[in-house]
Formats: sequence, structure tokens, C-alpha cells
Amino acid sequence: MSNTALVTGASSGIGTEMARYHARKGGDVILTARSEGKLNDLKAELEAEHGIAAHVFALDLGAAGGADDLCKRVDEAGLQVDVLINNAGFGGHGRHIDRDLKQEQAMIDLNVKALVTLTHHFGGKMAKRGKGKILNVGSTAGFMPGPMQAIYFATKAFVKSFSEAVDHELRKDGVTCTVLAPGYVRTGFAEAADLDGTKLVAQKGATAKEVAKHGYDAMRRGDLVTVNERGLGFMVNWIIPLLPRRWVLKMVGDMQSK
Repeated sequence: MSNTALVTGASSGIGTEMARYHARKGGDVILTARSEGKLNDLKAELEAEHGIAAHVFALDLGAAGGADDLCKRVDEAGLQVDVLINNAGFGGHGRHIDRDLKQEQAMIDLNVKALVTLTHHFGGKMAKRGKGKILNVGSTAGFMPGPMQAIYFATKAFVKSFSEAVDHELRKDGVTCTVLAPGYVRTGFAEAADLDGTKLVAQKGATAKEVAKHGYDAMRRGDLVTVNERGLGFMVNWIIPLLPRRWVLKMVGDMQSK
């Protein structure tokens, strides 16, 4: 029986750990990211350690037509995607008007448009087969507005809302869609997003391995939304929504200021 997981952003962080965890359970993997060298290293590791098949498609999902190209290449290779893990994404620090507009738009293209394209394509195939699992990596950022990361927080709010709706639409067809909404994770994300020096990254944070296992297990159970820390989950689900919005904005803005 096919048990192949497509993992985006598989060259580092949560994506790498998701691929490792799935392979450890005996599943084949389709690895995609921009860094072909890192993907090939991971492919060799997983095949040697777990005896599974790993397929590499190195491309830029955020580029124009990138997600469509991946769908086409996976289909042409005759691969069936049983588990879709939409992990690829990035953030960026600073006031929206001070940041490069093309970078802001590129964030939307990767965090939102690519995720939607892959969910539509592979989710549709899963629904026709009557079985499948989708895991969209969001963030606790998706529960609130984010001064100094306005676009990133907004894209993760989209991921949360979109994924919940897709789950409701497809569950009757045997397909579930889970949102993994972690807090701060110790990966290269903060450095790439220029968040060093903020209160956010001063936190201990979870490891990518811990978060990947939490999210993957929740996906297998068919959970709708999962936060990797119980206390943080209570905060974003039950406290943040009741607080005055200006207070929340100030709190988040202070957290992300240098």
C-alpha cells in the first residue's frame, strides 16, 4: 500500500525532521526545496537508514509557476502523494512600508499561493481516491495580527482559516487537513527573518524535531488545529481573543521590536 509523503521546505528545519519521521515509520518521501545539494544529502541518509525510496525535486515553489511545475513533475514521475506536508515558508522583520515590496509579495506567493496550489492539486487526487492526509504548517502567529511582521502573520492567519475550511469540505471524502501552529522554534527561520535581538527569539523555543513529531502525530489522528505547547495553545485560543485588540497589537509589537 502506498504511503508516500510530499514534504515542501524539506532541506532544513521542520521539513527535514518531518521527512525523517515519516521515513522512520517506513514511508517513502518526495523532497522539495531550492537546495538540491541538501535534498540529495537527505535522500541518501533516509534511503540508507530506513530502506525507503526518496525522490528529489529541487525548485523554487515561490517563483511564478513553481508550484504548478512541482505538481506536473510529480505526476509525470508516476508518484502518488498520500500525505502532503506544506511546510515551506518564510518571514521578514520590519515595518511593512519599510520592507521591500517584492519580498513581501514573494512571502505571499510561497506562504499562501504555493500552499493553495499544492492543496488543490494533491488534495483533489486524495478525495478521488477516498483517502489522504494534509498537514499545513502554520504558526501561533496566525491567531493574531503581527506588527513588525505584518505580512507573515497575515499569511499564517490565511493558512489556519483555509485549512480548517478544507478539512470540513474533504473529511467526508476520507481526507483530513491539519494545521500545525507552533510557537517559536529553534531553526534558521529567525535568522533568515532578521528576528535576532527581539524578545521572541530570547525564548528557549522548541526544537524542529519536537515540533515535527507533534505535528505529524496530530495529522495522523486527524486533528484540526494543534499547538505544540499546551500553555501557549490555551493562550492563543482562549485568552488572546478576549483581550482588547490594541493591547494585543502592543504586546506583539513589543515582542518583535529590537
